[in-house]
Amino acid sequence: MRLTVFWQRMADYFGEAYADSFARDHVMSELGGRTVHQALDAGWSAKEIWRGVCTALDIPEDRR
Repeated sequence: MRLTVFWQRMADYFGEAYADSFARDHVMSELGGRTVHQALDAGWSAKEIWRGVCTALDIPEDRR
C-alpha cells in the first residue's frame, strides 16, 4: 500500500481534520505501543499500520 493511499483511508475514516491528530496522539498496542507517526518513523509499512489501526478500532471490513 502506498503512503498516499494510507493517508486517504485515514482521512476517509476519521475526516481530514482529525486523521493527523489521531495519527500523532493515539498509541496502539497493535503498533507495538506506538502512534501511527512513530510506527512510520520506525519503518513499519503503511499496510501493516493500516491493519493495526483497523484492528485497534474494529473498523468494519467494508471500510478497510
